Amino acid sequence: MNTSHLNQMAISVKGLTKIYGERKAVSQANFEVPLGSICGFVGPNGSGKTTTIRMLLGLIEPSAGSGEVLGSSINKPSEYLSKVGAMIEGPAFYPALSGAENLKVLANIGGYPLSRVPELLKVVGLADRAGSKYKTYSLGMKQRLGIAAALLPNPQLLILDEPTNGLDPNGIQEIRNLLRELAEGGTSVFVSSHLLSELEMIAEYLVMLREGQVIYFGKTEDLLHAQQSFIVVTAEYAVDNDRLHALLADANFRVVARDGKLVIDGAKESAAEINRIAFSAGITLAELAMEKPTLEETFFDMTGDAE
Repeated sequence: MNTSHLNQMAISVKGLTKIYGERKAVSQANFEVPLGSICGFVGPNGSGKTTTIRMLLGLIEPSAGSGEVLGSSINKPSEYLSKVGAMIEGPAFYPALSGAENLKVLANIGGYPLSRVPELLKVVGLADRAGSKYKTYSLGMKQRLGIAAALLPNPQLLILDEPTNGLDPNGIQEIRNLLRELAEGGTSVFVSSHLLSELEMIAEYLVMLREGQVIYFGKTEDLLHAQQSFIVVTAEYAVDNDRLHALLADANFRVVARDGKLVIDGAKESAAEINRIAFSAGITLAELAMEKPTLEETFFDMTGDAE
């Protein structure tokens, strides 16, 4: 990360609020996204993610509060929009034109150099299909062309709303690698997604929304570290699991059976006792491990949202 950027933020919002009639779509949101980082933006559907993104892009005006994008107020989007690339709600392209032709049309409209078109097709891994008609593209290729279009202005900040929507695991991985490369090259990436396992792998920072309110913003690892660890135990012979479950419950452990394993609330220190209980009952353990909740489990825990 460039040291001159250390104190600067790609996005900073204070008390950002959007009210539609009686409903607060976004309420008093406060968060910051450091320059040169990938920040995940998560929340259940209808929690206000797209509304927030629209305010950041100057597409709708906030009802209250303030925000800055790349150091300029969101009340003056013309000051920063030339440095921001965005893809919201699936890109619109001409089906009968090739990928390259579609990007050239957009470059002409935006006044960007046409020389960026082949470069960007290479960046998003579409160089070999640049001449193919858009309508022949797979969903993953369409999403990647959308990201290429968002990169035309050579943005310092890239804002993507659900870029992996509807993609297969392979397509998701391609987008993940692409976002990593962009961040390594100094582009700040603000990406909304409901695929939390994906964001856990690439997002250094997180902003978490519930019903229009920010319930967490900060480093992803700080959020995960703060979660209580648990112990996972499996008996060597599945037939022993029920007996072990009963023994541990008798010893006042909180135990839940899940996917053929026993999940126990408890600190590291409890592992020895669990081992002893199993050993005295003649049960051999195939697994005894400490685990942390995943981002998904943490999120459901915090949002009370078990979709």
